[in-house]
Amino acid sequence: MTETVRQILKTKGPQVWWLPPEATVYEAIALMADKRVGAVLVCREGRPLGIVSERDYARKVILMGRSSKQTLVGEIMSSPLITVTPDHSVEECMRIMTVNRVRHLPVMEGEQLAGVISIGDLVNAIISAQAATIHQLSNYISGKYPG
Repeated sequence: MTETVRQILKTKGPQVWWLPPEATVYEAIALMADKRVGAVLVCREGRPLGIVSERDYARKVILMGRSSKQTLVGEIMSSPLITVTPDHSVEECMRIMTVNRVRHLPVMEGEQLAGVISIGDLVNAIISAQAATIHQLSNYISGKYPG
């Protein structure tokens, strides 16, 4: 059975860290550091508008000689958002991340934000699935399978 985003969110939880577009990049970096995440959503009235990542900070602030305390997240956020649904498979999400060169995907259920998954979440899901398959195959080979 193919694992879905819904299953990842059941384990990870729906917590989403976000800021309004008027927040400074400094506030975004401080929030990322505090929550130990690589990106935060930019939202207005609960609706995601974009995403700001450590990569955006490096490329759009530091390398451009801008000040993180004077630059607003709304100025540097990546938009439009590339999103997935809870029914997307892990494999589909990996493909979407690879093609679009992103590391975070907001999860939308209809018009509601259901969570955010990262490349790390997907890698962990793949490793867990592979470990379960190896365990089943080992039991089969050694004769410990049911039946």
